[in-house]
Amino acid sequence: MRGSIYYQSSQLVKQIFEAGAKKEDRTNPNHQHYQKVASFKTMESYRNIWNNFFNYLKEHWNIKDFEKIESEHIQAYMEYKIEYYPSKQYLEKISASLGKLEIALKLFSKNISKYEKDYDFSIRQTILDNARDLKLVANNYHNRAYSNPELLISNLKNHLHKLAAKIQYEGGARIEGVALIKLEQLVGFKLDIITNTKKGIIFTKEKGGKVGEVLVNTDTYIEVENYIAEFDKFKINRQAYYNDLKQATFLSNETPEASHGLRWNFAKRRMFEYGKAGYSYEDCLQQVSYEMKHNRASITQHYLA
Repeated sequence: MRGSIYYQSSQLVKQIFEAGAKKEDRTNPNHQHYQKVASFKTMESYRNIWNNFFNYLKEHWNIKDFEKIESEHIQAYMEYKIEYYPSKQYLEKISASLGKLEIALKLFSKNISKYEKDYDFSIRQTILDNARDLKLVANNYHNRAYSNPELLISNLKNHLHKLAAKIQYEGGARIEGVALIKLEQLVGFKLDIITNTKKGIIFTKEKGGKVGEVLVNTDTYIEVENYIAEFDKFKINRQAYYNDLKQATFLSNETPEASHGLRWNFAKRRMFEYGKAGYSYEDCLQQVSYEMKHNRASITQHYLA
């Protein structure tokens, strides 16, 4: 599909919006109005979210043709939104609008496009369910850092999950930064001038395409390097990792905060390290923000509650 973000979203609206369509028709799989949107207000709300999503895809994934949206883009966007601590109601609204986007794209592919493509955005519901279950979204903002992250990591049952957790805890990586690591991402060692210690460098791609270094302890780096040498790549199943973390929180007497809680621990520790190295508070915020692949210093303050 060609055209601006707003033109493309308007074309998708035409596929799914049917003003005044009856509820019984919209819930009848055999009716032409099945799964369509009948309310102007609801459609406007969905389209606003689509436009925000499309802007995100253009900025972070360089996707300008929205027929090319895949499940991985839905997953990245949902996780991106979760990181900014939305209300449960807002995340539910995003999930619902992306569900309608899936239907609109299917209809566009069938009715307008030269080729029919199947879309599956069901990952949105899985992420939403996990977020509710693990309290990643809530009506009240709260500190998500683990009180004893080392104990939590030791209580993980799967060795690969322990390695992934170490990378997140030591280097501040997001889940997408540890779910798959290839040999070319291991780029050696360097001196961390903030702590004056030797660190291993893992080059990761996160948050819809943002790339950068993740600095981890040398023993963690060597463990990952040895594993990849034997098995070609480091890869974990996200759902299995989440489940293992949840079980480990029970053993550690921690509140379940999923893997993102480890980034909170990283931010707090790294702020202390920058401060100890003589940086001003404002510079600490900015540098930690950069290391966590954010741009604005104010984002780091979320992790210091």
